[in-house]
Amino acid sequence: MDKFFAVEIAIVGNLATNCYIVYEPSSGSGVVIDPGAEAEFIIKKIEAKKIKPRAIINTHAHADHIEANAKIKKKYKIPIYVHRSDAVMLRDEIMNGSMLVGEAFKSPEADVLIEHGDKISVGNLSFEVFHTPGHSAGGICLYIGNTLFTGDTLFKETVGRWDLPGGDEKALMRSLRTFDSFPKETVILPGHGEASTLDYEYAHNPFFEKRRR
Repeated sequence: MDKFFAVEIAIVGNLATNCYIVYEPSSGSGVVIDPGAEAEFIIKKIEAKKIKPRAIINTHAHADHIEANAKIKKKYKIPIYVHRSDAVMLRDEIMNGSMLVGEAFKSPEADVLIEHGDKISVGNLSFEVFHTPGHSAGGICLYIGNTLFTGDTLFKETVGRWDLPGGDEKALMRSLRTFDSFPKETVILPGHGEASTLDYEYAHNPFFEKRRR
């Protein structure tokens, strides 16, 4: 992992979502990526490291990635960032899927709508936004240093499903081509499951072959 930032991982909710707390060790400034559930557990991780969250970033707006948005936002008085194509899902219990996985809920509205090519800067940290639709219309990946937070676009040896609201198999296969521009040693931190590298995925992920057909 790059030395200028550190990552705390909180695995939360019934679907074991990876919530990443990315921060600058020298100042404590950081962001919370995909607070999917269990807000108190995430807060405990933040407080233990004396992190100062400055933003919430949702890689997409499905229920298992946004459930703790409200409590984290209220606790730290910070903005929510999401791609503009997923913004409506935050406030729609059917589109965000919360009615399908448990008690229906809404997230607070996004404070900042982001698009491909944007940069999200917090202190000395800067995340480059890559729009990777397919799992949802507004799915994104976040690149910083040698690390790529892939949400539910790319997992170890597989990809995100495309049969949920906003999903599109062809769009997802096109999005996989985005990764051709990254160094093969790039570390992959997905929305669920284990970390990986792009080099490993090119060798072992069958969807990288499928996208070429």
